[in-house]
Amino acid sequence: MLIGVPKETFPGERRVALVPGVLPSLTGKGFEVLIETGAGQAAGFPDGQYEAKGARIAASRGDLAAVDIVAQVRGAAEGWREGQVAVGFYDPLSEPQTIQALAATGAAAFSMELMPRITRAQSMDALSSMATIAGYKAVILAAEHLPRLFPMLMTAAGTIAPAKVFVVGVGVAGLQAIATARRLGGVVSAYDVRPAVREQVESVGAKFVELPLETEGAEDKGGYAQAQDESFYRRQREMMARVVAESDVVITTAAVPGRKAPILITEEMVKGMAPGSVIVDLAIERGGNCDITAPGEVVEKHGVTLVGLLNLPSTAPYHASQMYAKNIATFLLHIAKGGKIDFESEDEILRETLLTRGGQVVQPRVKELLGGA
Repeated sequence: MLIGVPKETFPGERRVALVPGVLPSLTGKGFEVLIETGAGQAAGFPDGQYEAKGARIAASRGDLAAVDIVAQVRGAAEGWREGQVAVGFYDPLSEPQTIQALAATGAAAFSMELMPRITRAQSMDALSSMATIAGYKAVILAAEHLPRLFPMLMTAAGTIAPAKVFVVGVGVAGLQAIATARRLGGVVSAYDVRPAVREQVESVGAKFVELPLETEGAEDKGGYAQAQDESFYRRQREMMARVVAESDVVITTAAVPGRKAPILITEEMVKGMAPGSVIVDLAIERGGNCDITAPGEVVEKHGVTLVGLLNLPSTAPYHASQMYAKNIATFLLHIAKGGKIDFESEDEILRETLLTRGGQVVQPRVKELLGGA
């Protein structure tokens, strides 16, 4: 089977779907790889490195028309043909109409967002890979904008107190943010609606903030946080206000797949923070956890810097691409064993990630969002 990797066209996207280092794992199993010229340049992978690992370079995107599999970071809804297989991020639970348009091309598409949270799929979990990058970058951004240092320092001019960092939402991004803030010397506390993550928080050296709230049913079978009603979030905000006010940095990561992010930090809570404090809103692509964060911008309001930058993994494209490429390569090797994809397979990984086939939307959750179409 021939895999094609186009250059990403989404504004500001610097990642690439495959990097030279993963090509031997694919070519060794009989795959061929065709890379659009310049596809990896922005991530730090020039064409020559791909050729050295056995790939061919396509002069233009049009030359990818003959490939069997199209591997992308941000999957496109157009440009493919019947019989092709497309793999990438499609945001299907938030943009189901786009998936309908994709189905109309006749291509079979797989969504990396819908990878099941099971042990044998961990090496294919691209969402977790990108969340790792985002959690790290959130702390680096906070340190850049904070007008104080993170670590405690004993100097001839006196002792510098460490920064107080509060992480809200302890998924992969939250845990990486905690670990990074700790490495920089911050005093870190964290909260999650799922009380079961307390042990994880403490294992990376942070204090778990307990709020006396009823949290039964806060986690779904895939390990993701479940959406709660507005009265729950209101009580949560009231109890969290004190912790936010005492923090120099607040990093929010709370998101529910396919849903608008819950508002956890109100404008009133921002007003209660000390001048120079920083909020980094990692949920901004889902609307944000802070109700005054501006998507794609860094703004100052009430003396607090609000960071709402989008697509943080693309700001570290070398390692983000490296991780994503490993996820993609492992996934392709799994679903195309022997050079053929068995679309009738009962394999959970294939079944859950398959979005479209034969001109139809086939993923049950997406079909439901489309009214059963």
